[in-house]
Amino acid sequence: MKAAIGKLYLIPTTLGENPPLEVLPISVKKVIEDTNTFIVENEKTARRFIKKISPKKSQPALELFLLNKFTQSIELPEYLEPCLKGHNVGLLSEAGCPGVADPGADVVKLAHDKDIQVVPLVGPSSILLAIMSSGLNGQSFTFNGYLPIDKNERKKELKRLERLSFEKNQSQIFIETPYRNDKLLMDICNTVSSETYVCVASDLTLPSEYIKTLPAKIWAQKKVVLHKRPTIFIIHKI
Repeated sequence: MKAAIGKLYLIPTTLGENPPLEVLPISVKKVIEDTNTFIVENEKTARRFIKKISPKKSQPALELFLLNKFTQSIELPEYLEPCLKGHNVGLLSEAGCPGVADPGADVVKLAHDKDIQVVPLVGPSSILLAIMSSGLNGQSFTFNGYLPIDKNERKKELKRLERLSFEKNQSQIFIETPYRNDKLLMDICNTVSSETYVCVASDLTLPSEYIKTLPAKIWAQKKVVLHKRPTIFIIHKI
């Protein structure tokens, strides 16, 4: 008799160093306790997270597959072999939800190709938390990832996104490497129209959480330090 195929669980993680079960449901704890094979971006942080969730779980018993910028696509089928042998596999994001602004999407697509059931678990997505709390258009929005580093290219892209937001009534979401956040906010204020709304959502779910939506002209006068704080930016021209 053919063994049942295991499932691929998409396991969310916290967005910072707060206790995991403050923001994650108990279902995450149960899946981690019942699973020994994980696909992770960083072994050290993954083991630390698993230990926080399940302190008594045997660390030597864990089988971890690394999925990061150095992983070759040819390696991915091996990561799902345990599922084909009847074992569940957990896909861990480095921060937030797997597959959303996260390299795990390639594994999820492969699981569908192999007819492996994909089970997403509830957890914090900084993108959704930001749009929820922005007061901007939660009916129509686009996540654009990182903007160009080159100053002129970045200015063109900000102008393009601002135009799209006005023409489509669509909120435009993007991020930056945390140590460049302050510079990006300055660039936004110097590029978009003074009345364009800008949402800054930093340290989501953490005690230092900061969320404000204001016209660009007000941001230009405010003093806020975003350096090294994970931040989501949203613009919308109404």
